[in-house]
Amino acid sequence: MSNVPDFLGPYRVARFIRSGSSTQIYEAIKDDGSGRYVLKILRNQHWGNKEEIGHLKHEFAVGHPLKHESVIRILEFVIDGKIAFLVLEKFTEFNVKQVFQDKGLKFIWANFTKILEQCLGGLHHLHEQGWVHCDIKPDNFLLSDDAEVKLIDFTIAQKATRGTMSAMFRKKTAVQGTRSYMSPEQIRGESVDRRADVYSFGCMVHELLTGKPPYTGDSPNDLLNRHLKAPIPSVLVMNDNVMPEMADLVRRLMAKTPDDRPSSMMDVLKEFKGVKRPFRTAPRLDEPTDGGDSQ
Repeated sequence: MSNVPDFLGPYRVARFIRSGSSTQIYEAIKDDGSGRYVLKILRNQHWGNKEEIGHLKHEFAVGHPLKHESVIRILEFVIDGKIAFLVLEKFTEFNVKQVFQDKGLKFIWANFTKILEQCLGGLHHLHEQGWVHCDIKPDNFLLSDDAEVKLIDFTIAQKATRGTMSAMFRKKTAVQGTRSYMSPEQIRGESVDRRADVYSFGCMVHELLTGKPPYTGDSPNDLLNRHLKAPIPSVLVMNDNVMPEMADLVRRLMAKTPDDRPSSMMDVLKEFKGVKRPFRTAPRLDEPTDGGDSQ
């Protein structure tokens, strides 16, 4: 853990939660007695680093205006001496990935409709503000014991391109994201719109239905190449309890070409609601599952 002081501005640092590549997450208490919060603090090797501070500023700029029940509230961006941090609302500290690794997929499946509809609602709100998340994955949705969901982490969010001309004249961007979930256009460094998040969401839903991401590779480049060229795997191969209509929706979310995907998260939500039911037999929490329990 970093050498984080006991107090940062008006916040008393109370408890370490988890560490990321460049930040650490702590629970904190505000000295005015207004309640408990979460601090996203740069790790000590990045204190004073202008680039890393810029990433936090960017996340604040994206996330602070967002006001939706399925999106985490980012309340403040603070620099205390050399230490930069974000102040977020306190919610559950477990993300979707941790939940299905800990509880198995039975919890996800028993609450599948509720979870997906919240994920889609939060993403739609983000997109309506003109942003593409660019890192949709189970790790970036917090999930409570009541199956309440909040979208998090806007570090690499990009402004969505609008129209053919803006896409043509936009420079290629650095490839950023998580390899198991990146859209083909993201991998190629092309301009992105909300359909890039649709692809990544499809990869995430595939994992929630089967316990595994859609593609694996012998190397990082091999994995990226599979997103670009490999056939789209069917969830039915790994989970025959999924209804064909649900499997077909996942396949269309993961279309290689953006034009072949649903054009927005609202369209995805409408199509998902049009699926009579996602599973042949309704999963129950008191029944064991194979997928995810051994992950």
